[in-house]
Amino acid sequence: MTVPDAHQGQPRKAALAAWIGSALEYYDFFIYGSAAALIFPKIFFDESDPATATLLSLATFGVAYAARPIGALFLGHFGDRLGRKKIMVFTLMLMGLSTFLIGCLPTREQVGTLAPVLLVLCRVLQGISAAGEQASANSMTLEHAPPHRRGYFTSFTLNGTQAGQLLATLAFIPIAALPEDQLLSWGWRIPFWLSVAVAVVGYVIRRTLEETPAFTQQAETEGVAKLPLLVLFREHWADVLRVIAGALVASVSTIFTVWALAYATSDSVGMDRSSMLWVGALANLVALGAIPLWAKLSDRIGRRPVFLTGAAGSAVMMFAYLWAISTGSYPLVLILGIVTFGVVYSAANGIWPSFYGEMFSTRVRLSGMAIGTQIGFAVAGFAVTFAAQIAGPNGDDWSAVALFTAALCVPPVLAALTARETHKVPTEQLGLREPQEATGRETVAA
Repeated sequence: MTVPDAHQGQPRKAALAAWIGSALEYYDFFIYGSAAALIFPKIFFDESDPATATLLSLATFGVAYAARPIGALFLGHFGDRLGRKKIMVFTLMLMGLSTFLIGCLPTREQVGTLAPVLLVLCRVLQGISAAGEQASANSMTLEHAPPHRRGYFTSFTLNGTQAGQLLATLAFIPIAALPEDQLLSWGWRIPFWLSVAVAVVGYVIRRTLEETPAFTQQAETEGVAKLPLLVLFREHWADVLRVIAGALVASVSTIFTVWALAYATSDSVGMDRSSMLWVGALANLVALGAIPLWAKLSDRIGRRPVFLTGAAGSAVMMFAYLWAISTGSYPLVLILGIVTFGVVYSAANGIWPSFYGEMFSTRVRLSGMAIGTQIGFAVAGFAVTFAAQIAGPNGDDWSAVALFTAALCVPPVLAALTARETHKVPTEQLGLREPQEATGRETVAA
């Protein structure tokens, strides 16, 4: 059976919807990172101990990553049972609501210890939402894409994520320039309140999407798995482990985005808040162009060599970037920040949606991507907290943090080295060890 219009405009529409939805979703997610580094230590935690307040604030950033594996279990199950579209709409609405509520929270001065508790609860909701966002959007674009351009089309999801991070940074630049009293009283709330528009726009865009031809064909012929997780861990357990290991490369992003920002603006370095936010903004702007280029290259030469370039290169470049911050030289920080995050890291970041998604069959693709990535991302989220501890009592041991980040890039390298190359495998045969024989086995109900 074939689905009409499978390759008549739907691939571009799916990629566009994934880009816009991910941009809006991750705008919400990443404004929290900027606030956790610059604002929350002063309004939600005990300001009399700045080092501890910063540590606790960065820990709340990681809380969302801890919630993501739990969200992945549920959202992955329903995404493989009910379809990609329903999950894409649900996650966006949940993110918009939880982010808006953060902007409404009372501060520690107003309600005491209840304030950080409410902050953590909202952050957990953000994490659950993010758990299903990328996996559903990646599955949607991969299953709509022409077989020979899956890398390029799926890269739009991560391109949208980078756009969301860019929007979040740009939103905080004018906010960070406000006088201290206005910033801490009402200014920080504005980027969070804008999530209402995020939710409305995202809902209108995503509700018009068609379900993917691969999922539709699976549901109408062989049927969906009643227990996708059972099928996943029975047939794809090794690939789940590879995705978990590969997803640790996201530690480069969290260290760059949150810890390095906090370090650069600390008393030990003393760089300007707005100037450092511009480093992130320009690096993300470059990434918007680099990601699809790396993805196109992966469609030509394969996923593994491009991913390996990004993972190994990021391990090296983080030493250079954090060293540049320690010198206090803004031109040096700007150049190395753009190269590290905008160019080198984009090689791994831009092609993992196709690289991971192609490891799994249609029946369990969303579950496999969601669970594997979110467990790895959970470690990456708390990498910021570990970095704050490793950096010493003064928070300025950048070399230890760089070494820690490089160590977290080793599992992704090993995962890529042991993975199959899939860029030339037909979409309907993805995830099958022996395509001709495996097709018969796939008809057996889970």
